[in-house]
Amino acid sequence: MKILYLEDDIALSETITEFLCDEGFEVVSVYDGEEALEAIYRDNFDMLLLDVNVPHINGFKLLQELRGANITTPAIFTTSLNSIDDLSKGYDVGADDYIKKPFVLKELLFRIKALLKREFKIQNEVTQITQGINFNTLTHELILHDQKVLLHPKEVLLLKLLLKHKNECVSFEEIYQNVWSFESPHSDMSLRTYIKNLRKHLGKERILSIKKVGYKFVQE
Repeated sequence: MKILYLEDDIALSETITEFLCDEGFEVVSVYDGEEALEAIYRDNFDMLLLDVNVPHINGFKLLQELRGANITTPAIFTTSLNSIDDLSKGYDVGADDYIKKPFVLKELLFRIKALLKREFKIQNEVTQITQGINFNTLTHELILHDQKVLLHPKEVLLLKLLLKHKNECVSFEEIYQNVWSFESPHSDMSLRTYIKNLRKHLGKERILSIKKVGYKFVQE
């Protein structure tokens, strides 16, 4: 299991990272919100362990952005913020659990294991795109001839939308409504870039351009 751990207190980060590694987890430690965001978009994690008061992007805003991009990786806040309003905000932005500092290391371990156990009880939903190409709609993994391909979060949303309406034309308007959040501006150029990247993996013949209307995913 791979955990991203966001904590700007270096001593605490080293202590918890060492503890979790001793328990068999792979831990990627980061020290500010921007670094965390880059790591999450670059790699796949089974769990996010997030402090709140960190530089650049605080933990609440970070998780809110991730949930807005439909990234559903289980997340636990570890923070000294302990008011009921902070607790409420943590869950409102999409946290699965919230641990107040200071905490006992074994308590953290119990909560991580309980959350992962609950998460992986969910049956994987795998869509076969073609022979040797599969897409897991829960883990967002594209499996290309037994190799995992990392997709941009918006490519994940776009692919899920096209697969949901396979062999049907999905209009530009529907794509923009489902793939882009209200806060982030969309553009025809960025959409074409995501389509180009998906075609590179799936084959150009799988995603057809319907002139002035939208795109259609073709599955035989």
